[in-house]
Amino acid sequence: MSSRVVVEADGGSRGNPGPAGCGAVVSDAESGEVLAERSIGLGVATNNVAEYQGAIAGLRAAAELGATELEVRMDSKLVIEQLAGRWKVKHVNLQPLAAEARQLIAGFDRVDLQWVPRAQNAHADRLANEAMDQQAGGTKQSSGAAPSGTEQAETSSARIRPSGWLGADGTPTKMLLLRHGQTPMSVDRRYSGRGDVALTPLGERQVRAAGKRLAAMDGVITADGVAPVIASPLTRTRQSAQAVVDATGGELHFHDGLLETDFGDWEGLTFGEASEQFPQLHRKWLGDPSIVPPGGESLDAVFQRVTAARDDLLARYAGQTIIVVSHVTPIKALLRLGLDVGPSMFYRLHLDLASLSIVEFYPDGNASVRLVNDISHWS
Repeated sequence: MSSRVVVEADGGSRGNPGPAGCGAVVSDAESGEVLAERSIGLGVATNNVAEYQGAIAGLRAAAELGATELEVRMDSKLVIEQLAGRWKVKHVNLQPLAAEARQLIAGFDRVDLQWVPRAQNAHADRLANEAMDQQAGGTKQSSGAAPSGTEQAETSSARIRPSGWLGADGTPTKMLLLRHGQTPMSVDRRYSGRGDVALTPLGERQVRAAGKRLAAMDGVITADGVAPVIASPLTRTRQSAQAVVDATGGELHFHDGLLETDFGDWEGLTFGEASEQFPQLHRKWLGDPSIVPPGGESLDAVFQRVTAARDDLLARYAGQTIIVVSHVTPIKALLRLGLDVGPSMFYRLHLDLASLSIVEFYPDGNASVRLVNDISHWS
């Protein structure tokens, strides 16, 4: 193999969003020999998300092969132009994917990005469609052996099974949702969004108890490995996630999409103080998720951000059990996605500190909420 390869990538969704898949093929730039293929079911996603996932899969495959220079060919002008920096990445669902793709690109000596007509991207298109077919119709087989005499690259696969009375197909991605422990802000019942506060001693005890509880749960520690821990990067969630890692031995990652709501000028105020200082706006905010606190973020915006984070996690950890350590609003958003209900859930659901909830997302678009606001490990 030469150090220069060609990456052809594609993705698609049957519905927008709908059952989605992506495909990528890596070939030697000189001989044209196929070196690796990827065919990956993505669960439910949009076309653009699937296209980005195809690009990421191809870049990862090229990196695994040790390539130093590559030409990326895609029939998605959006992805090519955004990765080239000529178009802005405006949609929140695509921003983390674009960031990941750019990080992978930075690891090569040279990357040329080229848009091609769909007819010239038929190989990757076929792999993406195979992923969607297998996801919808049965057990997904590993695809894409390299030709004789070359090393076969590992491809993604998923086990397909029925899910009882739900009628859902496929192995779900199980998210164990842990809210952070107590902080001084929560003691005083103050709006606590992007302010970076640490846990209280009680909060530290709460999350240690949660870590022990999670370590004992089915699917967290198995013969195949330990469930990864994905957390909001703020101090209170970092501390909470570290307590889980200490108990389970899992690998810790951070995701900006799991950050708490930006409360803007309300940060640090009590409910009563915010109501007194912003009487009309605060009253509207309590029933309208589109209302934006001064200098802050609406609940609608949080929901969109968390939906993008959910899609990203489903793509990265399809069919796995993962532990998500976050804040009250993002966890409510994930449960809302699981229940497929409206924004009134933000106002009607209570989540205690260091509480555990569980939601499963299936590759066919179904979901199941298994547990909500369990604090038996520390109460």
